Amino acid sequence: MRNSAIRAGRTARFIHACDFSKAMAQVKANNSMDRTFQSFLTPDLFILDELGFVPLSHTGAELLFEVFSQRYERGSILVTTNLPFDEWTSVFGSERLTGALLDRVTHHVHILEMNGDSYRLRGSRRDAAAGVASPDRSAAG
Repeated sequence: MRNSAIRAGRTARFIHACDFSKAMAQVKANNSMDRTFQSFLTPDLFILDELGFVPLSHTGAELLFEVFSQRYERGSILVTTNLPFDEWTSVFGSERLTGALLDRVTHHVHILEMNGDSYRLRGSRRDAAAGVASPDRSAAG
């Protein structure tokens, strides 16, 4: 997806949610917030991957809310997650923060719900059926 956006003359920024949280904690500690924070605001598309696999730090949650607020109606956001909205509080740690964030995220939104096997799982099953050993299985002997 990033490459398609770039080929079309658009800019994109991709980051995993846990990496975002770590990066924000680090730059806040180093007082280098402005430049890093701006790197999430300026691209045409901000992609946040795997939201919900790891709870965000308090700082990470607040700063992600700030990124979403600043981008609201100014830039596109794509979020991948395996959590329904009613479980996002477990990621952000605050009902109030989660509610305010969801208010922005769900306004002017397209929700794509994917059900079934993941792409990786489907590939592993196809490889197993074809007798192709994955690196994990071949190492096991």
